[in-house]
Amino acid sequence: MSTLPARSMRRRRVRGTNPLEYLKRPWMQLTLLASFVFLYFPIVTLIAFSFNDSRRNITWRGFTWKYYEKAFNNASLHDAFVNSMIVAGTSTLVSTALGAMLGLALYRYRFPWKGTYEGVAHLPIVIPEICMGVAMLVFFNAINMDLSLITITVSHIAFTIPFVAVVIRARMAGFDVSLEEASHDLGASEWQTFWHITFPYMVPGLVAGALMAFVLSLDDFVITFFTAGVGSTTFPIKIYSMLRFSVTPEVNAASTVLIVITLSLTLIAMIMQSRWAKGRQE
Repeated sequence: MSTLPARSMRRRRVRGTNPLEYLKRPWMQLTLLASFVFLYFPIVTLIAFSFNDSRRNITWRGFTWKYYEKAFNNASLHDAFVNSMIVAGTSTLVSTALGAMLGLALYRYRFPWKGTYEGVAHLPIVIPEICMGVAMLVFFNAINMDLSLITITVSHIAFTIPFVAVVIRARMAGFDVSLEEASHDLGASEWQTFWHITFPYMVPGLVAGALMAFVLSLDDFVITFFTAGVGSTTFPIKIYSMLRFSVTPEVNAASTVLIVITLSLTLIAMIMQSRWAKGRQE
C-alpha cells in the first residue's frame, strides 16, 4: 500500500515536468544536433558554395559575389522567375478561393458519403506528385490542350486546393457557432453574417493557406515538368536544366535565391500564426 502513493507522485512529477528541461539532457542535445546536421547541412553547403570563387565548385577558392551577378544578369533566369511568379500568384488566388469554400463546406455541412468525398478531395495530398503530373498530362492530351503556362497553372490549382481546404477546416474547428446564431437573431442575412462574422474569423486561415499554396506552387518541379510546354519554363525547371551541364556556383546562387524566398514566406506564415494565436488567447 505504501508504494502506491510514491508511484502516483512520481507520475505526477513526470507529467508536470517542463518539456524544456529535456533539452538540457546530453542525449537529447546530441539527438537534436544529429538531426539538424542531417537535415540542414546539405542546404548550408549549397549556400556556402554559391559564394565559392571556383568554376569547378569542388574545393573552396575564396569568397565572391560574381556568380550572383551572373545569375542576376541571366535573361533566361529572369524569364523563368517571372513565369514562376505568374503561375504561383494565379494558382494561389484561385486555389485559396476554392479551397476556402471546400474547407468551409466540409466543416459545416453533412451529406451522404461525406467521408468518401472528403477522401477523394484530399487525394492530391496523399498520392505521389509524379502520379499527379502524369494524370494531368493525360488529361490535357485527352482534351487536346497544348502545354503552356495555363496547363501548369491549372495543375498547380488542382494540387494546392486540398492544402488550403485542410488549413481552413482546421481554423474553423474552433469557431463559435453561437456568433452566427446571434447575428441571425439580430436580423442579419446569410451574406451579412458571413462577411461580418465568419469571414473575419477565416482570415488567418486564408492567409496561411494562401502562403502555403504559393510556396508549394513556386517550389514545385515534378508536376510542372510534366505539364510545361515550349516557352513555359519555370524557375525550378530552369535550375534543373542548368544542373544537367554541371553544378556551378551560378546554379547554387539561383537555388539559394529560391531557398531564401521560400524560407521568408514560411517565416512570415509562422509569425502571423503565432501572433493570431496569442491574440486569440488574450
